[in-house]
Amino acid sequence: MRNQIEFEVFGRYGLFTDPLTKLGGEKFSYQVPSYESLKGIAESIYWKPTLIWYIDEVRVMNVIQTESKGIRPIEYSGGNTLAYYTYLKDVRYQVRAYFEFNLHREDLIYDRNEHKHHNIAKRAVKAGGRRDIFLGTRECQGYVEPCVFGEGAGDYDEVPEIDFGTMVHGISYPDETGRKERETRLWRAKMQHGIISFIRPEKCPLIRKTGEGTVKTFSSANMQDVDSLYEEMFVDGGSE
Repeated sequence: MRNQIEFEVFGRYGLFTDPLTKLGGEKFSYQVPSYESLKGIAESIYWKPTLIWYIDEVRVMNVIQTESKGIRPIEYSGGNTLAYYTYLKDVRYQVRAYFEFNLHREDLIYDRNEHKHHNIAKRAVKAGGRRDIFLGTRECQGYVEPCVFGEGAGDYDEVPEIDFGTMVHGISYPDETGRKERETRLWRAKMQHGIISFIRPEKCPLIRKTGEGTVKTFSSANMQDVDSLYEEMFVDGGSE
């Protein structure tokens, strides 16, 4: 597929929080990463408002296991409280993603250079990403490196299917939809032989409005400064 990148992301812990468990002040991770969390990782590798990243597939490489920890989160009213967070342990995933231009950003039409962005993205993968990588939450540091999707042995390669039930797919923001509202998307996640194939956001069967929002604005001068920085670091070989 055009504009595609493939990368492996791994870390000691991951916390892809099931929102139903946050009501009591404690967090429990989904068994697998959500579409939105993987999209966030792709955006940490390389992102500009000109682009929208789409996650095609994720391959679960390591066996799914959890570990609970006693945490003292800060309360909004001040002080600390006690809670148990349940993390995924020793996580490793192969991810296949691609980008399309954000057609709702007519103000950035001058920046729709497919060849430039694809090459910068591939170099950014080799460099381990432009920004810090997190596996769901900030305390779960992740690391990225290039891979060939499907290579190597995974712990679920011989498992025909696992159904994870209804999960949060992601959040739709005004920048990417053209509508002045935020939407939460749900879908039914299934893994077949270790691979989860994601549907596109607009094909999610359950979509709920969760708030209002507006499109962010970017000045052309700021965008040109960012372009110069990316070209210096990732096009001219400054990071290799």
